[in-house]
Amino acid sequence: MTSPANVDPVSLSQWYPLGMIEALSDNWVQTMLLGVVIRFRRMADGSVEVEHGAHALPCCERYGYVWTTLATDPSLRDAMIRIDEADEPDRRLVCCGSVAVNASGLRVIENFLDMAHFPFVHTDILGAEPHTEVQRYTVETRDDGKEIWATDCRFFQPQAALSAEGGIMTDYIYRIAGPFATLLYKTSPDDDQRKDVIALFVQPMTAGTCRAHPVMFLLDDHSDLDALVEFQQTIFLQDRIILESQRPVAMPLDAASEIPTLADRSSVAYRRWLKARGVTFGAGAARAAA
Repeated sequence: MTSPANVDPVSLSQWYPLGMIEALSDNWVQTMLLGVVIRFRRMADGSVEVEHGAHALPCCERYGYVWTTLATDPSLRDAMIRIDEADEPDRRLVCCGSVAVNASGLRVIENFLDMAHFPFVHTDILGAEPHTEVQRYTVETRDDGKEIWATDCRFFQPQAALSAEGGIMTDYIYRIAGPFATLLYKTSPDDDQRKDVIALFVQPMTAGTCRAHPVMFLLDDHSDLDALVEFQQTIFLQDRIILESQRPVAMPLDAASEIPTLADRSSVAYRRWLKARGVTFGAGAARAAA
């Protein structure tokens, strides 16, 4: 298999989710990844196969989804994202389906990092006026620069989770684990010693379209599954309206293209990190010097 055109090596090296494991059958499901058409299915022996044309692609089942990569050479693949909490036996895995978005996958990740929009987009759920201030937080790189973490994030939320009763000041930790993968560790209403984990894995279909795959690793063992999925999808569908209205569709990486505020520190760090790593799929072209 030849590498797809106009895709940077970092994006090619990543693993991407395609669909929920529980939804697989022996019927082929066709989709796109990084501009190429691929398909996947469950085989009669129980294994999963993913193909691009006549070429078999590497695949695995992890975190409730089927994953693949277009980097067929093992030496050119990044490692699969590691989520330690997924191995904790009392955690509840909640896969929230897949949502198509007419936006750059990079825009979707950036939106996930933005606390400032909570009171205005997710009113009376993740935020509400007059609690609009984003307090100062810390941003740092970890794992030899392969990840970005935002810590000491706090925000008042009227309903931080389905199981929450009343508003609480929620502690957040954001982790950007890859160009198209991010996780949120947040206060759990069910365990004051540990955090719930919400992951958002994005499958970039084309430079301006993607599918978002939200999955949660919760300490909530009593809420109805359908209600949990509906709660998370409601939040994401509110975001989709905003995401699909953003222009340009490609996310600018130049600092001068869009004016950030203090609340955008994680976004600024994310864009600089993408630019430094050479990620261009879904990003806007660099502006020429005056």
